[in-house]
Amino acid sequence: MKAFSALLDRLVLTPGRNAKKQLLADYFRAVPDPDRGYALAAIAGTLDVADVKPKMLRELVMERMDEELFRYSYDYVGDLAETIALVWDNERDPPPREAEPALGAVIHSLNTAGRTAVRALVRDMLDSLDASGRYAFIKLATGSLRMGVSAKLAMQALSELGNKDATEIEALWHGLTPPYESLFAWIEGRAEKPELKSPAIFHPVMLANPVQDGDLDGLSPSDYAAEWKWDGIRIQLTRRGDLRRIFSRSGEDISGSFPDILDAITFEGTVDGELLVGGLADKDLQARSFSDLQQRLNRKSVSAKTIEEFPAFVRAYDLLFRGEEDVRALAFLERREALKAVLSQGAPGKFDLSPLVSFSSWDELDRLRQAPPDPVIEGVMLKKLDSPYQAGRLKGPWFKWKRDPHTIDAVLIYAQRGHGKRSSFYSDFTFGVWTEGEGGDQLVPVGKAYFGFTDEELKVLDRFVRNNTVDRFGPVRVLKANKQEGFVVEVAFEGLNRSNRHKSGVAMRFPRIARLRTDKLPADADRLETLKAMIEA
Repeated sequence: MKAFSALLDRLVLTPGRNAKKQLLADYFRAVPDPDRGYALAAIAGTLDVADVKPKMLRELVMERMDEELFRYSYDYVGDLAETIALVWDNERDPPPREAEPALGAVIHSLNTAGRTAVRALVRDMLDSLDASGRYAFIKLATGSLRMGVSAKLAMQALSELGNKDATEIEALWHGLTPPYESLFAWIEGRAEKPELKSPAIFHPVMLANPVQDGDLDGLSPSDYAAEWKWDGIRIQLTRRGDLRRIFSRSGEDISGSFPDILDAITFEGTVDGELLVGGLADKDLQARSFSDLQQRLNRKSVSAKTIEEFPAFVRAYDLLFRGEEDVRALAFLERREALKAVLSQGAPGKFDLSPLVSFSSWDELDRLRQAPPDPVIEGVMLKKLDSPYQAGRLKGPWFKWKRDPHTIDAVLIYAQRGHGKRSSFYSDFTFGVWTEGEGGDQLVPVGKAYFGFTDEELKVLDRFVRNNTVDRFGPVRVLKANKQEGFVVEVAFEGLNRSNRHKSGVAMRFPRIARLRTDKLPADADRLETLKAMIEA
């Protein structure tokens, strides 16, 4: 546990990506099994551990600390785990253990303790650990590690550990479970490559680079195919024998959320595509908005009524395996022809082929991506005709060229502290626009944003929150906001939908703060009627 807590401390304080990768590689090299495998799973988000609720942790702290004092401490620190780790009073506790428990032993204890025993176990662990250990334990137990480390970076650290290909490691990773002892043995050359129990596994996906200024200069349009970029979620379908799976782009098994799609996979192979909600219209599958798709996402199970109201289908655009044959080395056009044949074996009304977009110049394609024929289209995808399917984000073979985002001017209404490196700053903002109320114009919330600004702009925003808070509700700060006083920001977003869950009646897709409009008064901000007109348009 001590080595794991030291690793977390250093990851939090280390900004550079390569430096974080080196810290991980050094940890995996020095720490034995099974602890390093559990640490890998915790950092990558694949660790299955009995969840300890924040409410329980608060109750334990209240047994030893004044509630108001804790509230002020939490407000100052901004992170629950860090606050409890610092304020925990163990003066009345028994003497600490001679050695901190191993990480694997901690996880085993959490997973085997019954509901009534978990509370005492957590209290004992907090008593026996120092501040760093308590912080690591709480982060582990609540499943809220935010270290600025992605699963991909962890795979790259493993690659350096044994000079293995990171893509090959990632492919194995999704077919194995913690603590990954067979994976480490292979990486270190102590055993043969692990054989996966299930052949229906996730394969790392090929990613596209956004088109930046100058990226298309010197490239010939005749070398590329274009497809519409649909506003759904990217998935991977695979079937091997009787085994069928649906994976998200990150490798999460989401089969339970889409049993209607799972049952329709009657072909053998692995298909890459976009999951959408919609149905047949004039013999073609028509996609509905992302807000409709959200009714199906993140559900462990789904009712027949929901399936009927929000039927899903897959718009396929690539093929990785044709039966058991790996076709990723084939050129894009060859894979596309093979994909047509595979899809013809699927259940009718559940799959179609992503259509190609005809164009002869970049200027023509630019006009098309700015005015697509369907509101569910985000832009266009560019794929080099002779490109093989390669995992990762290579520069050149695939590009994504999204529509320019919509923008509005809005007023900041509420603020909360961030997490991790931002726990000392107010970085999560709720913004609103004007609409007519009973007593005249009033601000109504239309979205939340916590990125888009630079570190320097974050300091400006944080300073405004501290100097202009007029009320508070727990961790939420209510900001001064009227026609003449307040902070205006330009908000960029990808789409807009009606929503019964929001007071304003609208919901934004991917909102972010694009600019700080210190040159504008709150009275100059946009109105709710403007947003509703955008939906109608």
